[in-house]
Amino acid sequence: MAGFVLSAFADEIDPDLKIQMDVLDEHEIKYIELRGVYGKSIVEYSLDEVKELKKKIFERGFGISAIGSPIGKIGIRDDFAPHLELFKHTIEIAKIMETRYIRMFSFYIPEGEEPEKYRDEVMRRWNEFLDAARGTGLVLLHENEKDIYGDTAERCLDLFKTLGCDYVKAVFDPANFVQCDVETYPHAFNMLKEYIEYMHIKDALYSDHSVVPAGYGDGKLNEILTALYQSNFEGFLSLEPHLGNFVGFSQLEKGIVDPDLPEGGPKQFATAANALKKILSNIER
Repeated sequence: MAGFVLSAFADEIDPDLKIQMDVLDEHEIKYIELRGVYGKSIVEYSLDEVKELKKKIFERGFGISAIGSPIGKIGIRDDFAPHLELFKHTIEIAKIMETRYIRMFSFYIPEGEEPEKYRDEVMRRWNEFLDAARGTGLVLLHENEKDIYGDTAERCLDLFKTLGCDYVKAVFDPANFVQCDVETYPHAFNMLKEYIEYMHIKDALYSDHSVVPAGYGDGKLNEILTALYQSNFEGFLSLEPHLGNFVGFSQLEKGIVDPDLPEGGPKQFATAANALKKILSNIER
């Protein structure tokens, strides 16, 4: 791997795997962050079914950048035992798909309660994840997500420092930080930069927390990606457009997306992909 490598949550294009890959091919993106196929989460498939999916994906020349799992995306009070078993199943899926990475979370905190109240339980559960993953060669990527323990830069840092594990790293998601009213750059980036292994590419507005294409919001994608580029970062930039409710196509600069594309996932994905490529072309000049 050298420099930035583009990947995507292809299930935002269409539930159908063939359409996902067709559209990614159009954008010359050859990696998928595998989250959903045919309307079902990848972790819900049996291992035999996963092997069949792998055959279809690899025959088309695609690789898997990460398993976009829902692990850790349950309430901190929810029963953990079945979730841990699901994580162990996800480890086997990652092995089959020949990826180093599993995207994960740090549990939803009950509304109105202080996250610190549940800190010890979050760490206990994550230590069980570490035990299950030990020796596999996998890297567990924690994503900052609204309303989980690690939704601020400070609590993400607390997680990484407390666990002290070289196979726990950060997925840095600028839009998610904006939606938590956290300054992405320089604050969150500088606090977490030594742990950043992987980027999710989406942007958002502080005003209403809506998601917009990269560079059109308050997430400072240009500054973040420039800093990573200048530090010789090598890793995946994974497009996660979330543009289902985005209505600002007419306000985008001319040429970012073909106005004749039919409305739907492929058009929204093209908008997101071209916005990212515009930033990268300016950085890499």
